[in-house]
Order: sequence, then structure tokens, then C-alpha cells
Amino acid sequence: MKREMSVAGAFYPNDPDEIKRYFNQFTNLYDKNLTLPDIKAKAVIVPHAGYIYSGFTANVAYRVLKNSGLKKFVVIGPSHRVSFHGASLCEFETYKTPLGELNSSTELLDDLKQEFNLSCFADAHHEHSTEVQFPFIKHYLDNVSILEIVYGMADPKQISEIIDYLLSKDDTGIIISTDLSHFYDQKTANQLDNICIDAVKNLDLRGIHEGCEACGIIGVEAMIISAKKAGLHVNILDYRTSADASGDKDRVVGYLSSCFYA
Repeated sequence: MKREMSVAGAFYPNDPDEIKRYFNQFTNLYDKNLTLPDIKAKAVIVPHAGYIYSGFTANVAYRVLKNSGLKKFVVIGPSHRVSFHGASLCEFETYKTPLGELNSSTELLDDLKQEFNLSCFADAHHEHSTEVQFPFIKHYLDNVSILEIVYGMADPKQISEIIDYLLSKDDTGIIISTDLSHFYDQKTANQLDNICIDAVKNLDLRGIHEGCEACGIIGVEAMIISAKKAGLHVNILDYRTSADASGDKDRVVGYLSSCFYA
């Protein structure tokens, strides 16, 4: 069973050359003003909007991950289309992208299914929060294998247990997908998003519930729980809103990338 593309041509280009132009443009813009942190990250938080809006922010995280030396990645994101309880993991053999296929980490898949009794809700895997990450992974981390976990109405502690298990493996990294606030004016969005950013930066489980409106807040909270237990440090890599691309400051969406490291 292959994980087909659901949002190619919408959230990201269907043309591989156009995708690479995006990535090159994001990289060149970043390098004009900033220096990429020299960090061997174990996990990242990345956004999942259309590349024109959130691609720059995500691109920073994947460039950091390129230096991680990790061989397997699990992409964890919220379900936007399908309502269900818990988390879904399906037995895909490959994941399609316009840049070529990514292989599934079949051994890790079997381990996770056995350890956490995860079911497959196939309809939940037509999901953009996870899929928009696949071309980044294929481009920057080409020789790795991946798994996709989509969660619905889940307890963050349940997701954290999965993250704990993954963090215990030396060759495995975690990609947590979320956008921040949605459709406020720029000033309000900045205020709400800073609550999320401060909570991630300080691994503050109380703070995450004091106004953070991330759509993937369950995954973010789970990552904070696990990072605290594992003694990981945090680097905030980039924050911006859709206004940086569109110029519209009346209805914006916030985007964060950060990395977690030993």
C-alpha cells in the first residue's frame, strides 16, 4: 500500500523543479541575513501551510535536521478532515512525493503497532499537516525512511509515550507538525503566538494552555512532556505569519519552527 499524494498542486507544487526553486529561494533568503545553528536535532516543530506562506519557516528546520545523522523519522500531525479518537498509523510501504518516493520504516512500524496497539484510520491519511513535510524530507534527508502518525481526539500523554519510545532510539527523529493562531489581525496573532513560543522555549506545560491556539497543540504538548523527561534543550528557529508573504495583516496565520537537542 502506497501513501498517495492528496494536496500536491495545492499546498505545494506538483512540479519537482518548482519545489526545488522554493527550497533554494528560502535558503538564499535565510543565508543573506542569518547563520544556520550548528545543532544535531532529535526533533523539530514545523508548520504545515502552503509553501508560499510557511515554507520558509519549515525550510530552516529541515536544513538543521540535515545535519542530525538520523536515519528514520516519524511525522506526527493533527487530523483536519476526519474526526476520530486516538492516533492512526497505517502500513504504507512507500510515501509518494513529486521528488520521488520515500520508503517506510517497516521495522519501526511493527514495533510501534505492537507497543502501542495503534490502528489505521485510512481516511485520516489524506492529511496535509503531515504530507507537506514529505517533499522537505525527500529533498534534505533523502536516504531516510519515515512513518506518518495522524492523531484525532487524543490525550497528549498518549502521544508523548510514543515520542518517548522514539527518542530512546539513537537513529530516529521526530517531526511535529502544527500551525499557530488562525485569522486574527497581526498584533493579536503575535500576542497569541508568543504564548505558544514561550511555552515551547521554556518547556512550560502550564503556559501552553494560557492562550496558545496551535491547531496541533496536542502534538506540541506531547513533545514538551517528552522533552522535559529527556532533558532536551530547545532552539526557536523561526517565527512569522502569513502577512510576511501576503502583506495582509488583517487575517493572518502564525508559523513556528523549533528544534530539540541533547
